Amino acid sequence: MTRARQDRLLGLLVRDGDWLTAAALADGLGVTPRSIRSYVTAINARVPGAVAVESGPLGYRAGPEAPVALRAGGATDAGTPRDRLHTLVRALLDEDDGIDVFETADALHVSPATLDADLARVRGLLGGTELTLERSASRARLRGTEMAQRRLLSRLAHDEMDAGSFDLEALRRTLGEGSVGAHAFGPFKTELVTELNALGYFVNEFGIADVVMHIAIAADRVASHRGLDAVGGDASPAQAEVAAILGRLVERHVGVQLGAGDLQHLSTIVLTRIVAPGAAAPADHARERLEPEVEAAVREVVEQAAAEFLVDIAHEDFILRLALHVQNLRHRAREQAWSRNPLTRSLKSTYPMIFEVAVFIASGLQHRLGIPLLDDEIAYIAMHVGGRLERSRRADQLLTATIVCPGYYELHELLRSSVDRSLGQAIEVVGVETRVDPDWASIDTDLVLTTIDPAVSGDRFVRIQPFLTDADVDRVQTAAARIRRSRRLARLRTELERYFVPGAFVRGLDADAGEEAVIRRLGAPLVAEGVIDEDYVERTIERERLSSTAFTDALAVPHALGMTATRTAIAVGIADPSIPWGEGRVQVVAVVAFSESDRGAFQTVFEQFVEVFSERDSVQRIVRRATDFPGFLDELVAVIDG
Repeated sequence: MTRARQDRLLGLLVRDGDWLTAAALADGLGVTPRSIRSYVTAINARVPGAVAVESGPLGYRAGPEAPVALRAGGATDAGTPRDRLHTLVRALLDEDDGIDVFETADALHVSPATLDADLARVRGLLGGTELTLERSASRARLRGTEMAQRRLLSRLAHDEMDAGSFDLEALRRTLGEGSVGAHAFGPFKTELVTELNALGYFVNEFGIADVVMHIAIAADRVASHRGLDAVGGDASPAQAEVAAILGRLVERHVGVQLGAGDLQHLSTIVLTRIVAPGAAAPADHARERLEPEVEAAVREVVEQAAAEFLVDIAHEDFILRLALHVQNLRHRAREQAWSRNPLTRSLKSTYPMIFEVAVFIASGLQHRLGIPLLDDEIAYIAMHVGGRLERSRRADQLLTATIVCPGYYELHELLRSSVDRSLGQAIEVVGVETRVDPDWASIDTDLVLTTIDPAVSGDRFVRIQPFLTDADVDRVQTAAARIRRSRRLARLRTELERYFVPGAFVRGLDADAGEEAVIRRLGAPLVAEGVIDEDYVERTIERERLSSTAFTDALAVPHALGMTATRTAIAVGIADPSIPWGEGRVQVVAVVAFSESDRGAFQTVFEQFVEVFSERDSVQRIVRRATDFPGFLDELVAVIDG
């Protein structure tokens, strides 16, 4: 547990990239500041002579050797529980007759009781693998199919890899240093992507780590004479093409000749996990590959999501591409072959509303097609949704600008052309003033880009050079971002003040109560106010089971799918210290009830509200000072006002 917390501490520092206080880190991990100091000492000891975590007056931050220490954190030091777990799993998988518990304990220099505890950990890994661990006298053995045994190896490798990224060292630890499948996969991956592109496929780089891992496991098992039997039926042309590529590349780079069963299995993984039709593929060709049931389900759910959240996603190209993804997902679900997504955490915290639309779609697909969806798979749906919304983003989201540039030949025209070219995606120039004494007060655009000193002051006035420089572009972009943020937060302040329910504020959430108990406690005053009923509370708990609503490292926003509240309202709970939520810890829980008549509130809460609580200093200020509801509202407004 201590090593895991050290790794989580290091992961927080690497992800944040800035100074964090011991108190803030302690809240994030649910420990004391004193423990943080001891963890930092232990982490720095992993890389002798270098600094993995820097310390100073502002707290701690990731040092230049942090990535090295993070990888070293997973090292299987002799005798550690993790090392023994890997050793045990490999031994159990390699020996059809099982292992002798006492001999294995002697070989690992531990007591039989310790090994029994390790075997219990192995048994805990077997859920969903269709494997069983049998114990008879002194012998322990695994029972199950070859596919199930590979699924166990896959789970071990996933547990070793950080955020789904491909880590060759983690794969070697899982398969063993002597494994043929743990080497030479850098060039293999490059050639595989090149050849798949040549066949006209888009390749999902986020999922390719999983595919390489499965190919490595297959090569290792085949080298040990544990190949898969071929399944009856003719392969499709696409499957035959991919199988030929895999067979050739594995033999060239790893020196293992895969049989028909393994090539059939691996080509299916490639086709259902990392490739999609290229841009040149016609819609009719894409539809030919679709199962009518899948297309109908996706179309219905997407149209419902578009109406529920008022988002522009019900486009034919979006529906077809998402339907192909869902069809592949359906195949993966049958084999319990889930894809990892290294962007899950950042998508959830940066684009909470898009992620929520994806959860709604996932819930509908689960109901219609019986597909259980994990967070990483929901994140892939969110990437489809985000891509569609980005393409259909309205031009009125641009800020307007006026250029003030006293006329001299065509100077103002050249400057406008430069601004359009460099800043056209952020601002729209709607006017140009060429007088040396313009009526500054009459200029009402969002930004004023001026080559002369303005007679008035304000954040919207940005001084630039007659010939636009990179520094000018940076200043304009900074000013534009500042204006957008201030407008978002101003809307947030106006709207949130009417959503909060004074009687639904709780300070001191119980760390041992659990998520469901916290949701019920915060939902109770909303039920008492007549805002929601008990069914809404139960549906909020069901939504939480689908995917954790901890959108940042500090904030959870539990809510139900479906806007059935009598009015939009928010109940707030403060936890100090932090409480467990999902896979992390939070300090603020906001149970939100949305009403049908106030759909606009959804985007405000899920984007602006979450944005405020993504800033660590703001969270700490609110948590420390908000002793009651008026205090909470005062601190929230103060943070919003900056």
